[in-house]
Amino acid sequence: MTQANPYDVVGAARGLFDYAGNLVRPTLRLGVTGLSRAGKTVFLTALVQALISRSRLPVLRVASEGRLARVRLEHQPHDTVPRFAFEDHLSALTGADRHWPESTRRISELRIVIEYRSASSWLPGQSTLTLDIVDYPGEWLLDLTLLTKDYARWSRETLAGAAKPSRAGIAGPLLGLTGTMRPEQVFEEADARRLAETFTAYLRACRDDALSLSMLPPGRFLMPGDLEGSPALTFAPLALPEGWTPVPGSLAATMQRRYEAYKREIVRPFFREHFSRLDRQVVLVDMLSALNAGREAVADLETALTETLTAFRTGQNSLLSSMFAPRVEKILFAATKADHLHHTSHDRLEALLRLLVNKAMVRAESAGAEIDVIAMAAVRATREAQVRQAGESVDCIIGVPMRGERIGDEVFDGHDEAAAFPGDLPADPATMLSAAPSQRESAFRALRFRPPLLERHPDGRVKGLPQIRLDRALEFLIGDRLR
Repeated sequence: MTQANPYDVVGAARGLFDYAGNLVRPTLRLGVTGLSRAGKTVFLTALVQALISRSRLPVLRVASEGRLARVRLEHQPHDTVPRFAFEDHLSALTGADRHWPESTRRISELRIVIEYRSASSWLPGQSTLTLDIVDYPGEWLLDLTLLTKDYARWSRETLAGAAKPSRAGIAGPLLGLTGTMRPEQVFEEADARRLAETFTAYLRACRDDALSLSMLPPGRFLMPGDLEGSPALTFAPLALPEGWTPVPGSLAATMQRRYEAYKREIVRPFFREHFSRLDRQVVLVDMLSALNAGREAVADLETALTETLTAFRTGQNSLLSSMFAPRVEKILFAATKADHLHHTSHDRLEALLRLLVNKAMVRAESAGAEIDVIAMAAVRATREAQVRQAGESVDCIIGVPMRGERIGDEVFDGHDEAAAFPGDLPADPATMLSAAPSQRESAFRALRFRPPLLERHPDGRVKGLPQIRLDRALEFLIGDRLR
């Protein structure tokens, strides 16, 4: 099936409009997304708070050089897109009962205006950069891969994944149901609903901690919003024979129709209205959950990251591309929750993520895009210490475990601090991909911690959220536009 080019005439016209506006008001559009449980809401909240407070950013040159004059929030560009609830999320992190904010399950926007002094003697006085942040679920990003697949191919790939031995415990109902459905049978809405509900339950089970899989499109099945129950979300894969052709009025023909409607009415508008207009992009990755789950989760994460990069139109913008088809110039892949490991493993976590995206990075960099990989913690919930154990010093992390977390027989109440030895990642990241958890150089155990107690000014304002390498992320993403 021939796929239409998503970069259509409307998109080209919108690109020209954006380009003209950028000449009057320099603007950078930054996309922020995260694969499942990567901490996207925390990252974006910490990023905005760090810029507004202008603290704890030694690697961001405009801040360390004293050229950052003022940062303020301004009315976002689109009245029909929800605003990122920065104030609510910051209150959750810094309030008396500090807790991690609820994950966002839809697209949102925020506009930040950055006033700074240029480092160049040729540009005296104050300059302004408008940073428009587009926050969207990582599941929606993975949906873009569907634009290149017809229903038959998607069905084959999805059912082949479900048939893997590691998914036997969760895929049985889906495989059993699809095995009883004949593609040519007459369509009945009850059959479609049973299939869609069983398929959705399978996707949810794939995302749970035991498997921690990432490559789970269609993403709206996990985050339906106001589309729940609509025909566009009432389809599922079917076991189709080789050379299958749709029979009008059949179950498979209707499933195909709804699959194509999902791409046309849901995926393509997101691509056209938001995704295709980004200048820079952050992709947050929860590496630790995948490592805990095992080799299949890591391999699935690698596939998801590779597919992610193929979805981007990457490369340096020329005059014509800036006017008609803007390209993503910079992409940052960030392994989050680095504070769950001792700092001696941070570079190793980064090296492992770099290994997973290496093939896709080569392709994107050959197109002129700039890509970086870091291990970071947007909000650092732990501190480090050495603990004497059996006559030896052990590198530990200390924090307040969340209520219900446990080490051995000890269950934590959410109030008392605890020291934990999370383990070390191996020096060679390849061993993490090839070895089973029991065969690795050392395993690690990741507790979930509450947000940290914070330093405050005399008037009660937070001095800044502790972080690991958030300033490096900002320097890569926007530093060149603040020279």
